[in-house]
Amino acid sequence: MKSNFKPYEPEKCWVGETHKICYPDKETAEMSARLTEAEHELKPNSLSVYKCEYGDHWHLAHNQKK
Repeated sequence: MKSNFKPYEPEKCWVGETHKICYPDKETAEMSARLTEAEHELKPNSLSVYKCEYGDHWHLAHNQKK
């Protein structure tokens, strides 16, 4: 039996030389950051979110140690 379902592909945009996932709002990006940290066993708050300068959406970023 053939399935009509296609794999979900999130919206992405180019940021510099990276193709990043777009999140519609800050809250969704924050939830995704926390979930990603848990799934990949990262330290809490090791990911941050920022508003894209090229569109009306948000992205995730690694917090850099200074």
